Amino acid sequence: QVQLVDSGGGLVQAGGSLRLSCAASGLTITRYGMGWFRQPSGKEREFVAVISVSGTWTNYADSVKGRFTISRDNAKNTVYLQMNSLKPEDTAVYYCAADWGRWGTQEGQYDYWGQGTQVTVSS
Repeated sequence: QVQLVDSGGGLVQAGGSLRLSCAASGLTITRYGMGWFRQPSGKEREFVAVISVSGTWTNYADSVKGRFTISRDNAKNTVYLQMNSLKPEDTAVYYCAADWGRWGTQEGQYDYWGQGTQVTVSS
């Protein structure tokens, strides 16, 4: 059974930092591009960041460029999202996802999803 377990969310003040983790079981992430998406309350889910299968390439939404960093530790079968200089508009449920052999920005491309972790940034 494939599982992606998102963790690391919480409440933080504006300007603060959080690191999200996505631990995979039932699949080996070395064959998957791994992405992070987020869904603010009452809004649609949106792309945040993605890292290629090899880890060589990354891509970010304009709204998080320069503040967020996606990384992967294949030995631990885990993906991370380091979030710095957080803003209230970053408040959302954050989801990691696995995309077989690709590393897209469209959620429809992804094969597996985590359960989400809430990030709340206070002003």
